[in-house]
Amino acid sequence: MKKEYFPKEIEFYVQKEWESKKTFKVNINYNKKKFYCLSMLPYPSGKLHMGHVRNYTIGDVIARYQRMLGKNVLHPIGWDAFGLPAEIAAHNHGIAPNIWTKKNIKYMKKQLKLLGFSFDWDREITTCDPNYYRWEQWFFLKLYNLGLAYKKKDIVNWCPIDKTILANEQVIDKCCWRCHSLVKKKLVEQWFLKITNYAEELLSDLNKLNYWPQKVKNMQKNWIGKIEGINIIFQLYNTNYKFNVFIKKKYFFALKNIFFIKILYNHPICKKFIKNKKIKDFIKRYSSLYPNDKENKFLFNQVNYINSKLFAQNNIIIKKKIQIIIVNYLSNSNKINATIGIPQCNKKDFSFVQKYKALFLSQNKISNLDKYTKGNNNLLIKKLIFKKKAFYKKYYNLKDWSISRQRIWGTPIPIIIKKNKKFVPLQKNELPLIFPKKILNENIKENYNKKIKNNLDWFQYNRNGIIGQLETDTFDTFIESSWYYARYTSNKENNKMINKKYANYWLPVDQYIGGIEHATMHLIYFRFFHKLMRDIGLLNTDEPVKKLLCQGMVLANSYYYLDKEKKYHWVKEKNIIFDKKNNIFLDKKGRRLINHGMIKMSKSKNNGVNPQHIIEKYGADSLRLFIMFAAPPTIDLEWQETGIKGMHKFLKKIWKFIYEYKKLSFNYEKIKKDKLCSLYNKEQLIMQDYANKTIIKVTNNFEKNQSFNTVISSIMIFFNKIKKYKIHNNVDYTIIFDSLLIILKMLYPFTPHFCFVLWKHMGKKNDIDQASWPIIIKINTKKIKDTFDLVIQIDGKKKYNLSIPEKIKYQETNIKNYVLSNNNISKFLVNIKIIKIIYIPQKILNIVTKKK
Repeated sequence: MKKEYFPKEIEFYVQKEWESKKTFKVNINYNKKKFYCLSMLPYPSGKLHMGHVRNYTIGDVIARYQRMLGKNVLHPIGWDAFGLPAEIAAHNHGIAPNIWTKKNIKYMKKQLKLLGFSFDWDREITTCDPNYYRWEQWFFLKLYNLGLAYKKKDIVNWCPIDKTILANEQVIDKCCWRCHSLVKKKLVEQWFLKITNYAEELLSDLNKLNYWPQKVKNMQKNWIGKIEGINIIFQLYNTNYKFNVFIKKKYFFALKNIFFIKILYNHPICKKFIKNKKIKDFIKRYSSLYPNDKENKFLFNQVNYINSKLFAQNNIIIKKKIQIIIVNYLSNSNKINATIGIPQCNKKDFSFVQKYKALFLSQNKISNLDKYTKGNNNLLIKKLIFKKKAFYKKYYNLKDWSISRQRIWGTPIPIIIKKNKKFVPLQKNELPLIFPKKILNENIKENYNKKIKNNLDWFQYNRNGIIGQLETDTFDTFIESSWYYARYTSNKENNKMINKKYANYWLPVDQYIGGIEHATMHLIYFRFFHKLMRDIGLLNTDEPVKKLLCQGMVLANSYYYLDKEKKYHWVKEKNIIFDKKNNIFLDKKGRRLINHGMIKMSKSKNNGVNPQHIIEKYGADSLRLFIMFAAPPTIDLEWQETGIKGMHKFLKKIWKFIYEYKKLSFNYEKIKKDKLCSLYNKEQLIMQDYANKTIIKVTNNFEKNQSFNTVISSIMIFFNKIKKYKIHNNVDYTIIFDSLLIILKMLYPFTPHFCFVLWKHMGKKNDIDQASWPIIIKINTKKIKDTFDLVIQIDGKKKYNLSIPEKIKYQETNIKNYVLSNNNISKFLVNIKIIKIIYIPQKILNIVTKKK
């Protein structure tokens, strides 16, 4: 061990040790409790960013800690390799997507290894590998045969920039989740998975997720959007036409006071019975528009009403006819197209009634507006249901998952489309279906449609008497990331999608780490997929993950200037000069900059920090330690390089201290044999007690609230106490030596390379990777109490237990004064004369009194 701490040297050495020894390779071991620790798999963009570093450092710290507890820890990694970004980037660079992706994976894998993550690399998966996605195709065909996958024409979300369909979950504030362009509506034939069949279970099983953030569960609950109520059958006045009107459960009280019925502009009534030109123009106006189009947003954000001049009736509810009003919006659920107007609960309904008082006065409705009946209508509802005039109904905002994507770089959908438009699934022995190299590699600059058009010969299918065309769409890449966690348990399995024996041992995932931005996309999809795999017989559990941690973002300072056209130009922090005289920021060309403050690191804002540069400068352990110390894992982290310097300085102090006490390792075994713990003096006991308390505190912070920054803070305080401790004899050597071992064990999950080398230097024959978590040493804490307890009596009756300072233990006069001046005692002595005080040393003090 060198005198100075050189992270680059030791980290390279330790990583080679791990690789040669396959330290983190794991297999099933029924003699150990399992722990499956997983971070969301990365997309191979080419370079790691600080968000990656934070995510995988959190996972690694947890995995290493659990391993020290003696658990059998699975900590795998893989690559979410398909997708539009890779295809676009590859085309921009003039190379094939598969070559681009493989190159990026190779580079990013090297970067991950530099950070010392304890991944079992033997379990590595790549989602663009045909050996992976063949099982995805096989699984899709299972779903198709069960009626859970289907194709139909439907209005879809269409990204005009990426020229592909988006699932509802991929539309955020009416914009594409990836490129942020305004999404349009388009009628397209596409494939769906029936996630709506699982809406109720996805919702109810949120109650099983006791260790998921409440925010995520609320987001999923709102996205699924369960609406309960009844559909009541009304009849169009003077016709035989019947239609359903949905009433939410919370509005059952309004049944006897229905002011009007609202129907959506696309309700069948509008097409069949509306003749008035003005009303038809209203309907046409909204029927020809898509709500997400920029120019139409305002129209759909405003709820508009028009009188249909039609009436409805249901003689069981109310004898009189009820006005029908047409509206442009009713509910997020596209299945609800008629409901009731409730002016007492809905501001828009109230405004409408006030605006058209004459209309409702003619029906004697306005007079009832302030005398709304809020009685119990359960008997009425039962009567309606008995007479088959109503039925209970549940609706969900959740819609079936659109999985068709118009991209080349994705999993081909294994379906044959015959000339009569009927579908024939491929056979298992025909999988994997792989696009030919000429489609993936040639004509790099061509778009999806051109590639398909130029290679239609490949898509022709003529086999086993079946003639047709292969499906040209590919799967949404969220499918690949919906089951990868299960494949990690048996990634070498060639004959099955998942080996059930292995899956049942490892699943569910004990700890999952990823961003909260995936709450209503990936985190819903993979819960859905888990239930599908369970129902097909591949798994036994209901949910994929026990505990979820959503890490915060990594933020950094950002600076920009505006050009003459008011266009933003973001400038890297290293290219910024601070003018102290004028208190302003300038770029190297003297342009005045605006400090935009701390925002998420990104390429577009030029405020990213390359992790590799930081590793080269300070070492991976310093970076890991800073990432975990700078903020609690769920809170956004503000990047400051001064923080890295502080962590590096702290590690150097420990290194130097242990180097200078090298002699400890030679004396330690001899000292331990002397069993001197029973001879500890008070100072030694205080130090050992502090070590015990630190272990308890750090363990609690790991287990209960995952407050890793507090863990590191406790380690720092403990080390400072060790530094100040004076060594006088062999017992002191033992205490310091044991305390240093505790420090290294507790620091190991954060700085594994650093601790690996120092552990060996301390004379340990095994690697610290096999060391167990520190345990407390039992000591007699009574000897180190700074106080003793004294029972206070008044006239022989116990009134209080009082802690007396140890320093006045043998000073009877001072003890008496201390007791009498205590507020908790003096309140009993108001208007009372003290006759005498009887003191039994260190046990009882009795105050004998007499009333004044």
